[in-house]
Amino acid sequence: MIILGIDPGLAKTGWGIVKAQNQKFSLIAYGVIKTETDHTLEHRIFTITEEFVSLTELYGPTDVSIEDIYFFKNISSAFPIAKVIGAIGYAAMARGIAFRTFTPLQIKTALTGNGRAEKNQIQEMVRLILGLSEIPRPDHAADALAAGICYHNHAVYNQRIG
Repeated sequence: MIILGIDPGLAKTGWGIVKAQNQKFSLIAYGVIKTETDHTLEHRIFTITEEFVSLTELYGPTDVSIEDIYFFKNISSAFPIAKVIGAIGYAAMARGIAFRTFTPLQIKTALTGNGRAEKNQIQEMVRLILGLSEIPRPDHAADALAAGICYHNHAVYNQRIG
């Protein structure tokens, strides 16, 4: 299973690709899709989606995992992120790639067993699970890798319980 994890953002969308086989993970690649603040919202979403499509063509993921929106104090700031998630979800499904969203709580629990884990704890678990010497940077990429690991852990759990 090759999983493309996504940490959605309008300015920076993190991405990370992991290979999961027999409960073992290996890192394939990671990075960030950046958009320009002086571009329109529509252009920025288009840029993110096009880069996402390029990643799927380059790495051939079998599954896509996206960190879902969590509670924002200013709900209007959540709308652009929701649009990014929708565009990426559509692009994944249009290519026949399995797609799922996970809340930050689900991701934290899947990696640490603690839904209230701090960001640095999640990043350290990503480093340990992938056998890396350093935490992947920038943070958005590490968060995307965490989403990918979470996807696999949930898939294995669901398979076991039928």
